[in-house]
Amino acid sequence: MTTDLPPQIRERTVAKARTLLEALPFMRAHGGRVIIVKYGGAAMETAVLASTFAEDVMLLQSVGIKPVIVHGGGPALTQISTRLGIETTFVDGLRVTDAETLDVATMVLAGKVNTDVVSSLVAGGVGAVGLSGVDARLLLARKQELPDLGFVGEVVQVNADVLATLLERSFVPVVASIAVDEGGQAYNVNADVVAAELAVALDAEKLVYVSDVPGLIGPTGDLLSELSSKQAGELLSESGVIDGGMIPKVQSAVRALDAGVGRVHLVDGRVEHAVVLELFTPEGIGTMITPGSNGIMP
Repeated sequence: MTTDLPPQIRERTVAKARTLLEALPFMRAHGGRVIIVKYGGAAMETAVLASTFAEDVMLLQSVGIKPVIVHGGGPALTQISTRLGIETTFVDGLRVTDAETLDVATMVLAGKVNTDVVSSLVAGGVGAVGLSGVDARLLLARKQELPDLGFVGEVVQVNADVLATLLERSFVPVVASIAVDEGGQAYNVNADVVAAELAVALDAEKLVYVSDVPGLIGPTGDLLSELSSKQAGELLSESGVIDGGMIPKVQSAVRALDAGVGRVHLVDGRVEHAVVLELFTPEGIGTMITPGSNGIMP
């Protein structure tokens, strides 16, 4: 066999090898650890992106990582609610949930959306298992009082053994963000909040938010590639810098980091293989938030 390759082929081959070698330290660092992925936006709703996401999850498993998926489904919930004549209202990025909306949320999130996400992952070769926070009281909740948004809950306890059992058997849990209280009352819980609470309960190495924004945008309009938990908290207090659906994401990120989660990443799910690019390349493609007060935010 000859080793005389044309220069262009040799260059491409060496570039591929270099990419794999660059990813190796990151793969080793995360091996055996839990990574929570909050999955939402176009990555979940577009067939091609859903397929590449499944490939990312398969790769995470292949290098020894234990992924747990928490999915959103807000657009689908809004669409069905509108079709049924139910008005949709948000306060600081959280959905106001009356009894009718709770019924629709349970049907859509724990039913159709959860099944669709599991089906997409299974089609990609991932041993995914769908469940909601009601199953085995995975997510024990109580009514959120301030602000009062109806049947919106806050997580008070996570039964992590449920997920640990699945992870030990190499299944990928896919969690819908419906929780239950001691009396059996169901609550709609923001999926960003659920992802953070699971990350804390499972001592996750990383928490990754996949959405339809490039990452965290700073006061000057530029993408912030890295900042600290303290700096993220300061941005939350600045009027107009972080708004809408980014509020619960950043609040949850700060909560998770302060409770011991290693890193939080915000990535653009409209980019194919966004999760792998963020976790396994030196540059990353989104925003990384680190614990403490030291960051490189300009």
